[in-house]
Amino acid sequence: MTITPDFLFSLANALALPGWALLVLAPRWRGTRALVLSGAWPLGLAVLYAVFITIHYLGAHGSEGGFGSLAQVAALFHDPWALLAGWVHYLCFDLWVGAWEVRDAQRRGVPHWALVPALALTFLLGPVGLLVYCGARAALGQKALAKPSIA
Repeated sequence: MTITPDFLFSLANALALPGWALLVLAPRWRGTRALVLSGAWPLGLAVLYAVFITIHYLGAHGSEGGFGSLAQVAALFHDPWALLAGWVHYLCFDLWVGAWEVRDAQRRGVPHWALVPALALTFLLGPVGLLVYCGARAALGQKALAKPSIA
């Protein structure tokens, strides 16, 4: 069996979805804390990203494209391995942000019902979900923190 970028794309999606389900459905469960809120799940996706980006840059098409212009980025993503790595990059960072939103909401007393739309938007549209969460936090957060939370 040949492992293709299409197969790995499906696998990466299947690996990310349970983390999101835990954030939405069981945010206070100890398993969610251990697996997702700790950062372990997003870091697992980061390892997958590192593998895919290494395959791309060490593969035959590693020299195509770059980050200096939009045309170079477009050329970079013509390679399905680079496109796969880019997708896993999104999966990893969006889940990391979603986990931060849950941790921050719990510390600040933002009701979970107000967090769920932000999580859905973070999953689907990344920065838009972060904006919605920050709005919900400003409107509904009950607790002020002595120092800002980065992690």
